[in-house]
Amino acid sequence: MRNIATCKAQRHRWALLPLLASLGLALSACSPNDNASTPGQKIDAAIAKSKDVAADVKVEAQTALSNAQARIKQDGPKVEERAKDVASTTERVIDDVAITAQISASLAKDSELSALKIDVDTKDGAVILRGPAPTTAARDRAADLARAVTGVRTVDNQLVVKAG
Repeated sequence: MRNIATCKAQRHRWALLPLLASLGLALSACSPNDNASTPGQKIDAAIAKSKDVAADVKVEAQTALSNAQARIKQDGPKVEERAKDVASTTERVIDDVAITAQISASLAKDSELSALKIDVDTKDGAVILRGPAPTTAARDRAADLARAVTGVRTVDNQLVVKAG
């Protein structure tokens, strides 16, 4: 008797299977499906979206390039002028260093001035001599040596003659 009951239960299970499958299909057909597109339609939509994004990026890049070109036009002359100023300043500093070196070399060659510590400062061709001088003549000669160097505009002779 147990075999007969088991068989009836198994038949009922098999009979329920098509009924459940039909019910599942019916429910899935009734459920709202917003994304009813095919894989091909999904690919086409993704391509279209990519094209839109690419177009937006292109517009943004063109705008950025346009802005950069405008800034270059606007600021270009300022940058060029600043570069010229820097070059001019650098040239003056190099000239001042060369003037100082030439004056120091001339002073070192003079027998009365070579043993002394004479400071030579140069800015924009204006020379200042500071330190001791053994005599008034040596003091004047130091100023003359400085004036003889090319590029010197003025000489401020602050050398002090040592007493006795």
